Amino acid sequence: MTMTVTQAVITVALAVAATMLTRFLPFLVFREGRETPKFVTYLGEVLPAAVFALLVVYCFRNVTWTRGSRGIPEMIALAVTVALHWKKHNMMLSMAGGTVCYMLLVQLVFG
Repeated sequence: MTMTVTQAVITVALAVAATMLTRFLPFLVFREGRETPKFVTYLGEVLPAAVFALLVVYCFRNVTWTRGSRGIPEMIALAVTVALHWKKHNMMLSMAGGTVCYMLLVQLVFG
């Protein structure tokens, strides 16, 4: 089933409106010169680690520990991710490095 032109325009308009709302809303809610609420500061401190932990659980959810590579590429990639994060303290670099390591392992070594 394909969309009509009207449906496509409405879909794109809603996506643009939702994107703009999420970009501009923090500037409207948290005006300059006012103190940031404590719960927002707390979320800014704990959410990065919580998201990272959630990603680890998500990545290991379908690993078969009794067949195939037995999770070896996943464990090596996790070790690379942790080592990069301890060394560089950059979450994006850590995730990217672990992902590249995993992809190379499954494509070249364990594939």
